[in-house]
Amino acid sequence: MPLFLTIIIIVVLLIVLTTVFKISPFISFIIVSILAGFLLNMPLLQIVQSLQKGTGDMLGSIIITLAAGAMIGKLVAESGGAKVIADKIMSIFGAKYLQWGLVLTGLIIGIPLFYNVGFVLVIPIIFSLVYQYKLSSVYIAIPILAALSIAHSLLPPHPSPATLVGLFEADMAKTFIYGILVAIPALIFAGPLFSKTVKHIQPIDERVIMKEIQLPEKLPTFSISIFSALLPVFLLLVTFLLSFLIKENTLLVTIINFIKEPSILMTISLLFVSFTLGVNQGTKIKKVMLIYEEGIKDIAMILLIIGASGGLKQIMIDSRASEAIAIHFQTLNINPLLLGWLIAAVIRLFLGSATVAGLTAAGIIAPLMSHINADANLMILAIGSGSIFCSHVNDTGFWMFKEYFNISIKDTFKSWTLMESIASVVGLIGILLLSLIV
Repeated sequence: MPLFLTIIIIVVLLIVLTTVFKISPFISFIIVSILAGFLLNMPLLQIVQSLQKGTGDMLGSIIITLAAGAMIGKLVAESGGAKVIADKIMSIFGAKYLQWGLVLTGLIIGIPLFYNVGFVLVIPIIFSLVYQYKLSSVYIAIPILAALSIAHSLLPPHPSPATLVGLFEADMAKTFIYGILVAIPALIFAGPLFSKTVKHIQPIDERVIMKEIQLPEKLPTFSISIFSALLPVFLLLVTFLLSFLIKENTLLVTIINFIKEPSILMTISLLFVSFTLGVNQGTKIKKVMLIYEEGIKDIAMILLIIGASGGLKQIMIDSRASEAIAIHFQTLNINPLLLGWLIAAVIRLFLGSATVAGLTAAGIIAPLMSHINADANLMILAIGSGSIFCSHVNDTGFWMFKEYFNISIKDTFKSWTLMESIASVVGLIGILLLSLIV
């Protein structure tokens, strides 16, 4: 069977299993990986070995990072730290610069929190501002949710970009810095500028859905909240700068390189946050650990999906299919970064899940990196940008937005779907421009 027909069958089957038959992406990835091994004429036992190796290698490189990130994010939310950050930022920006305050709030909250947690967390903030300033809920929501979405797709330690950093053997600090540079114009266009065009969108009726968030009586201060939430980012930037400034002291350089390893960096952050937002706030350590358990439950399925996607990647490598694909793409006159974005965007259109789209595209692109001329950090961002393109009816985010703000499907397309697409396309343009410099 021709190689590219095999690739098409694999992608289409993954789409059909997850969307038509509603089978878990984790199980779908396993089925598709085994079928890929058959179609690529791999020996039966080698299929099993490749699947196990790919799954183990993938999880082994990122499980500590993702687990620690989930725990930190959960504690930031449960301690009231995220609410404190949001309130402070909004009080600084005020009514005149409300949209810019919302963008900054969404970005800061979005860095430590997983997307669905962040989405639910900002809903009360959005509606409190709606009632205070008598503005459209969609107008208020777009900037803060655009920031959440962009942070989710571009900035480690979120599951997709953090996983791709390990998969592409990239530098997490560089990926984060490049991601911020790309995120800024995407935030401006998809957030404050675009939101002005949807001010007229109104709810279908008076029904409002809000999730009550139970916060502790004693809230952390703003300085403790923001430092704790962004500690992984601070450590990333500090170690990145020190690695440039310090070249002679071998021991110190070794220590810096040790600390900036994602798993070590996230573990240090987790221990620190356990005190600042946990014990220091009067929360017993047992309660903090229970919060962490809940945080892990939130990402359990994501971890399984990530592991299974690694199995597919290893099948592609061990069958030598990746080499054949690389040779073919070398004859095509297309920018590799654009190719990564296109693959992720197409899969996103069919699958709905940004995380699955990003991981699937990465499984196809990662084995080709040694054969194509592309910066690994920028490829991660290109795939991430493509993975949020054109969210529609097969994406849970689409329905969450529609139901929370009680608007029509037509208006959801005109607001949510268009916002996601603008962020994706502007992100791609930023990545292509950045590739001319780095």
